[in-house]
Amino acid sequence: MSENNDPTLRSVELTRAATARYVARNAAGAELEFGHGEGLLSPVELLLAAIAGCSAIDVDTVTARSAEPTSFQVSATGHKVVEDGASRVEGLHLSFNLGFPDTAEGQKAAGMVERLVGLSHEKYCTVSRTVEHGTAVTNEVHVAVGDAEG
Repeated sequence: MSENNDPTLRSVELTRAATARYVARNAAGAELEFGHGEGLLSPVELLLAAIAGCSAIDVDTVTARSAEPTSFQVSATGHKVVEDGASRVEGLHLSFNLGFPDTAEGQKAAGMVERLVGLSHEKYCTVSRTVEHGTAVTNEVHVAVGDAEG
């Protein structure tokens, strides 16, 4: 990936590994393989994971300052619908299931969770806020035939 001087820009590069199998790579070199097939998360599942992960980070970062969770699971669900041949996901829902030790610190952390989930949703989770508010998606296409790369 090329050097970027814009601190607001976020990007990933996608490379085809095989038919319907891809590797997403960020500027730091972290990779995630996904697609359609056994053992792979689908693009819709990645969207759900991104929404859940974004809010989980918001909640975890703050509560862990008080107490390490004894359990931490966030489930993300949504329904894929097709209207006039066009697909989308609606009814997105997050379910937080967290546990903390029965100590003063654990009770403090547990007492913050509901407020933190709300703040994540209303203010801090870039992913869910982007989905909720919507944003344009544009395309650019370069195709090569022969020895030239696209």
